[in-house]
Amino acid sequence: MPYLGTAFFERDVLTVARDLIGVEFDWHGCAGIIVETEAYAVEGDLACHTASRPSARDFVKSKPAGTAYVYLNYGMYWLFNLLVKGGERDGLILIRALEPRRGLKQMQQRRNRIKPEDLCSGPGKLATALGIFGTHHGTVMIGRGKPAGVGLKMAADPAHEVVSDIRVGISQAVDFPWRFLSNHSPHVSVKFGKVKVPAT
Repeated sequence: MPYLGTAFFERDVLTVARDLIGVEFDWHGCAGIIVETEAYAVEGDLACHTASRPSARDFVKSKPAGTAYVYLNYGMYWLFNLLVKGGERDGLILIRALEPRRGLKQMQQRRNRIKPEDLCSGPGKLATALGIFGTHHGTVMIGRGKPAGVGLKMAADPAHEVVSDIRVGISQAVDFPWRFLSNHSPHVSVKFGKVKVPAT
């Protein structure tokens, strides 16, 4: 299957976050089907890095759609996001979970886990399993400049039943239903309707 092109990421951030469910994520010999994403809007979303980090605002302005935004969460786990811009709302999309398809042995070694459901069922787990680090921040994932061995392409799987839910582990804009997941997938980080909303 051909890799996704620029036009896919030049749409509204919520549309792209939903449409990424079922897409194959290829990364240097490992691959999986995206089963969970979270959308973060550049404007009007206090949970987005652009609300508090000038470096994130500069990234959105200077980088093309489809570029990887990778950051360290709580000093422990690298998280992989994709830049979306050119549609109604620009934003960043966190890839929260994959259904592993290729490179399972590498993923198992990196995660020190055996079951496929334990390998990429969360954004930190996913980055560890694939071998994603801060050095991959700014990687162009589509079109010209895309490194060999990485990319995103439509999979041949049947259509997923996509549902939306609130986002996980944030303290701002907690009621935005901007998490998208493949309903009933055993590979998601938190099942539909199970997110615990922090006390306010």
